[in-house]
Amino acid sequence: MTVSATDISQRILQAVMAQKLAPGTRLGEQQLALLFDCSRTIVREALTRLATRGIVTVSARRGWYLIEPSQAEAKEAFEARRVIELGMIRGLGRLDKPAMKRLKSHLAQEKAALRGDDVGARSFLLGDFHVCLAECLGNGLLADTLRDLTARTTLIAMRYQSSHDAAQSCEDHVRIVAALERGDIAQAEALMAEHIGTVQAHLRLPADTDPLAQLRDALAPMQPPATTSTNPATPATPSARRRRRAPATPPSTDDSTYLGALL
Repeated sequence: MTVSATDISQRILQAVMAQKLAPGTRLGEQQLALLFDCSRTIVREALTRLATRGIVTVSARRGWYLIEPSQAEAKEAFEARRVIELGMIRGLGRLDKPAMKRLKSHLAQEKAALRGDDVGARSFLLGDFHVCLAECLGNGLLADTLRDLTARTTLIAMRYQSSHDAAQSCEDHVRIVAALERGDIAQAEALMAEHIGTVQAHLRLPADTDPLAQLRDALAPMQPPATTSTNPATPATPSARRRRRAPATPPSTDDSTYLGALL
């Protein structure tokens, strides 16, 4: 069976959503070509697509890597999910029976995964719920967008060691689907907003610090040494009196002089 670039990119996305590939993982072209029994050209095409979608990054010297989202990028990803998912629900009428049946089937799979010991399947299903919801609404473009955003937020959760409980996520999904089944769109939207906010709140983000603090301290201008006062009980010698009369040249505190000497 011939493997396409789409097959490879989908497999990588699935592995990310299952938390089987950590942020910063190197994706070597040669290794992937051997694994999928294809040419490096096909692998490179798959990785280029993922780079365009913001899942991997490339360096001329280091190769391809999964992204390692910064704190600012983490905030942007969750904000984007709020805008898309809340707007998606807000514009929804009542879901038809086939769509509701599919959502309930997905919830049943989530619950089964929680009872099992396959952490990868559990993680994938919890993230895929949001993609499934968009597909049930018949919007393939939103589904693709949410798939990429969910993959990014999965990497974010891994990097910042999210403490969010998987069982709580599943319960949140159950409540959202129940509200949709009742036709209570406002409640479903509020529950989705609460769910996304809870997931974000459980990220263990480091406290904001001054990124230049260490460099600022190291490159601060040198302070002149404290002068030692002459003991008044000790008579000064003629040479000492001459030294006191001669104006001392103060050490320069000019930043450029100090930096020039340092560098």
